[in-house]
Amino acid sequence: MAKQYIEKGLLVPDHVITRLMLLELENRRGEHWLLDGFPRTLVQAEALDRICDLDLVITLNIPFETLKDRLSRRWIHPPSGRVYNLDFNPPHVHGIDDVTGEPLVQQEDDKPEAVAARLRQYKDVAKPVIELYKSRGVLHQFSGTETNKIWPYVYTLFSNKITPVQSKEAY
Repeated sequence: MAKQYIEKGLLVPDHVITRLMLLELENRRGEHWLLDGFPRTLVQAEALDRICDLDLVITLNIPFETLKDRLSRRWIHPPSGRVYNLDFNPPHVHGIDDVTGEPLVQQEDDKPEAVAARLRQYKDVAKPVIELYKSRGVLHQFSGTETNKIWPYVYTLFSNKITPVQSKEAY
């Protein structure tokens, strides 16, 4: 059901994504987990509150044009799901999958117009969620345009907040 919305360049409705996420998180009770892009709306945040207490929320403040440019330069190989970005992970031959030699496609929701519309919509619905977590004292914000400049700060925050999990091989 979510795929129908994504293929049209639309955000997945709250009731669809919330049901999907909550079912998955219920199956992971007692485990540590990291969510990326959820919750995006106040309705989703309120639903998440019913099953857990978040102790750390991160938001990345990246300029609109930077996000639009990066997302608009994404191309995929549908059969495998391989993703390319023309700026930082380009295929060896433009428009061709490195492994199979088959053509790459740009999904409708990755075209510049769709990306711009999606980002504007996201900003409007995410603002109350950001304010909610800010008021609870669990929000940490990072700003920038380059991953390699933002990541060290995010990593330091994680390192100070989360106890490292040892692999079973370490025992």
